Amino acid sequence: MKSRYHENGYFVIRNLFTVEEISIVSEVLIEFHELWMKRNLEYYTKGVINSAYITGTEYLDQAKRNLLFQFIGSSKLMTVVSNILPQRHAAFMNTQLFFDPMDKEQKNYWHRDPQYNLSLDQQKEALNGPEVIHFRIPLVDEPGIELVPKSHKNWDSEEELDVRLQRNNRKNCEDLSTGYIVELNAGDLLVFSANIIHRGLYGMDRLSLDILFCEPERSLSQFINEDCLPSRDFLENIENPSAFMNTLKLKAER
Repeated sequence: MKSRYHENGYFVIRNLFTVEEISIVSEVLIEFHELWMKRNLEYYTKGVINSAYITGTEYLDQAKRNLLFQFIGSSKLMTVVSNILPQRHAAFMNTQLFFDPMDKEQKNYWHRDPQYNLSLDQQKEALNGPEVIHFRIPLVDEPGIELVPKSHKNWDSEEELDVRLQRNNRKNCEDLSTGYIVELNAGDLLVFSANIIHRGLYGMDRLSLDILFCEPERSLSQFINEDCLPSRDFLENIENPSAFMNTLKLKAER
């Protein structure tokens, strides 16, 4: 796993989670999604395709939050996380839920996650770390994601940069010659770098949970919401709480 990730910037484990495991988590996430939709319908109509801070207190009661904390800190998932980021270097960062846009004709778009808060030079520097990694778990079969392998370490080609940044009359929804499609089914786990050039593929009423882990670097702590963390008392109920513990320690050091 580690060698595949470092070489290509992503890898997939097929059928990692059982139907029962996905069903239990789906029940909580669908409740969150329905409540989020009611309160954020205006954003949805304007093209939003994901929500965040799922483990926060705004939408879910404590019992459902705890269920998600236990899933995130399960030995099954944390074994994969620790293979990429050693336990002392893996911090829980955030959760996101990805869904289809309201407008079925809405185009998807190529991007690197850091482009929304970093300059071009800073984006180049981000390729050297610290690491932020998506662990994506589709709740239903879906078209998946398209990405540019190895771009987590390699800077954009002229074509990629023109399309990603919509330069020289190019659009960020255009196909890239370097793009590679990864189809996903319910229960798979897709691991990919936040730095990699990628775009989501819409359709099939997709609903995917993304759990983001990062290296415990102070520069990343600004993106971590304390409301989304478990209480210290609950840590003993989590199989492998190391990522949460690293996050709590990081926040305390700020």
